[in-house]
Amino acid sequence: MSSPLVFIDGDQGTTGLQIHERLRSRTDLKLVTLPAAERKDSRRRAQAINACDIAILCLPDGAAREAVAAIVNPAVRVIDASSTHRTHPDWTYGFPEMTPGQAERIATARRVTNPGCYPTGAVGLLRPLLHAGLIPGNHPVSIYAVSGYSGRGRAGVEEYEGPGAVNAPSYQIYGLELAHKHAPEIQQYAGLTHRPIFVPAYGAYRQGIVLTISLNVRLLERHADGAALHACLARHYAEAAHVHVLPLHESRDLKQLDPQVLNGTDDMRLSVFPNAEHGHVLLSAVFDNLGKGAAGAAVQNLNLMLAQS
Repeated sequence: MSSPLVFIDGDQGTTGLQIHERLRSRTDLKLVTLPAAERKDSRRRAQAINACDIAILCLPDGAAREAVAAIVNPAVRVIDASSTHRTHPDWTYGFPEMTPGQAERIATARRVTNPGCYPTGAVGLLRPLLHAGLIPGNHPVSIYAVSGYSGRGRAGVEEYEGPGAVNAPSYQIYGLELAHKHAPEIQQYAGLTHRPIFVPAYGAYRQGIVLTISLNVRLLERHADGAALHACLARHYAEAAHVHVLPLHESRDLKQLDPQVLNGTDDMRLSVFPNAEHGHVLLSAVFDNLGKGAAGAAVQNLNLMLAQS
């Protein structure tokens, strides 16, 4: 049996480069990319995508839509790393640990949409707690996150590593219009009835995310407190290979969260920080925005899909 053909469309960006690096030495698949002279040739790109078994799209949203529209071969399966199809009902959400059976749904899907980096942390924290009834669906959720500058793609890398890097800001909050494109994705897959407030930021480091969600216990269900929230997350991810819940006794000893601590891995660490005196709970997710937040997630989904090929 011949090795499956995996075509990366857009292997020059931060995510595409990482995926290419992870796959290029594998012997269980044949990796296909286009030479520089053909990358903007729509005819050649259409030929390549229709000749492959699985296409991984690492493209801007508009280009990803065009790539999918060019598929006429019904056997082609797609992993889209753009945000184009993340809330589309015909696409399977590529977060294997989100719910029981999600990994199996990804394995058999024809169209898989990779989660956004920030939503991976937000949905990872919220979905089990809403499903268990600990957080009501109409809870007013506010999410704050800071990512390394590679989250901006090549533009971010150029700003912080290029000729003008000395002028790059050390820290910048953005999305001040509160209309970030990740908010609908978080709402849909977390199970919220209302759009969350989402405030992202970039720091002057290459990669890594810290995402936090602050909760007031008096607004939660009657039986919900820090211990109950932690127990729910620990149960949900007990068998997960890449999502880990920090034990409560360890979180009590933490004095700060380092967004870079899991860089170079495909893991995500979830933590619960309760303050019983004030009735507050802080939820946090730490992971590599180029690992579990992008390239690592795409390869995890690819492996699931290859197992069903």
